[in-house]
Amino acid sequence: MFDLLIKNGKLITGKKVDIAIKDGAILNVDTVIESTAKEVIDLAGEHYVSAGWIDDHVHCYEKMTLYYDYPDKIGVTKGVTTVIDAGTTGAENIGDFYELTKKVKTNVYALVNISKWGIVEQDELADLTKVQAELVHDRLAELPQFIVGIKARMSKTVVGENGITPLELAKKIQHENDVPLMIHIGSAPPELQEVLTLLDAGDVLTHCFNGKPNGILDKDTDEIKDFARAAYDKGIVFDIGHGTDSFNFHVAEVALKEGMKATSISTDIYHRNRESGPVYDLATTMEKLRVVGYSWEEILDKVTAVPAQSFHLAKKGQLTAGFDADLTIFDLENGEKTLTDSNGFTRTAKELIKPVKTIIGGTVYDN
Repeated sequence: MFDLLIKNGKLITGKKVDIAIKDGAILNVDTVIESTAKEVIDLAGEHYVSAGWIDDHVHCYEKMTLYYDYPDKIGVTKGVTTVIDAGTTGAENIGDFYELTKKVKTNVYALVNISKWGIVEQDELADLTKVQAELVHDRLAELPQFIVGIKARMSKTVVGENGITPLELAKKIQHENDVPLMIHIGSAPPELQEVLTLLDAGDVLTHCFNGKPNGILDKDTDEIKDFARAAYDKGIVFDIGHGTDSFNFHVAEVALKEGMKATSISTDIYHRNRESGPVYDLATTMEKLRVVGYSWEEILDKVTAVPAQSFHLAKKGQLTAGFDADLTIFDLENGEKTLTDSNGFTRTAKELIKPVKTIIGGTVYDN
């Protein structure tokens, strides 16, 4: 007997699907599963189901003052089964963050900031004495079940007078510990070209479609800068990281026209841009990429399989036997909704995505 059987769901392709779950794992995925279960959810062919949505750039350590939120307010209640906190905490406070996450429903992982206290102040990398490789190494060894990589924010307000040096230190830490790396980009210095030169295939560049002069779009030609295209072709992961100031519709549209699609879709959400916009939640960010011209099928891939691969979440991101029983049940509805990017520009969505139920480790939560 299964713990949970989901009947008559729809994949985004329209294909009918049943899903059997036991002991927090997916046991079977098939067109029809004939068996008994302690709980049966019959979607009656009316609702879609996907692997649980993953938001790989959030800020949810509630004890911070600059950027903070609460995992369940941006996770389970929004159809998101897994969040990755992107460097809110450093080696000195990530242990406390981990203890807090044990009490929530949403799966929480973290990237440890290379600055030892994380984003306590806006310029956490202006003082390089806060970058202590030994401390980062120790925390990675202590919390391998929680820390899935490292984070460095490479923009003028963060690095102060240190230019590219914090990224050089981050790459050294990465190589010594063999972990994923996420890099935030923003205003120069350092120049974007200098940042991209140091990144390797698989490194995650977040805020990829920001509208800043130091972004990927050449404002004079209205084309993607050649070096940005080369970095994309090299295999650097282009992550949305929408945020308050880091997603521009036009940049995303030009990139798509030139054959460049974001590799993964994330929010850079924290309480203010959740409550007051322009982010609100992952579903809204997904709708924005749909308006830009992405298909729902690839959008779902970019919030499931891709972030799971980028951060080595081996049992997440796929509706496959043996994977964790994390699922998002949702509807696609016709409607009209004004979407606003980080620079105040708007587009009108005609297709809306609405989470209905969130399943985490086989436990069902209504949205």
